[in-house]
Parts: sequence; structure tokens; C-alpha cells
Amino acid sequence: MTYLKYVPYFYLVFTVFFIYDGVTKFNDPAATPWLSFGIAAVAVFMFFFRMKFGKKFEDRSKKS
Repeated sequence: MTYLKYVPYFYLVFTVFFIYDGVTKFNDPAATPWLSFGIAAVAVFMFFFRMKFGKKFEDRSKKS
């Protein structure tokens, strides 16, 4: 399950994409850039959450 080490970094890719999307929509009055910024904020939160959870999981498996 070494692929689980790389999954949190996909959240950073999503963050960059949604920040770019929000910035491009910012000048369009009919668009909703705040939704993109909100999704980017959730992706950053998920990145740190998954990193912390992964570290706990790794520490628990080393103790056994």
C-alpha cells in the first residue's frame, strides 16, 4: 500500500487547479469564483489531514 503515501499530494494538485480556476473566473461577473476558492481550501485541509493521519498510521504499525 505504498500508493497511500502519494495520495495526499493529489490534493495539492487539486488546490492549484481550483485556485487557477477561481482566479480566471474572478473577472467574469456571471461566474462564481468563491466556490472554486472554497474547494481549494477544503483540498488544503484534506492534504494536511491525510498527512497527519498517514503519520499516525505509520507510527502505529511500527509499534506492533
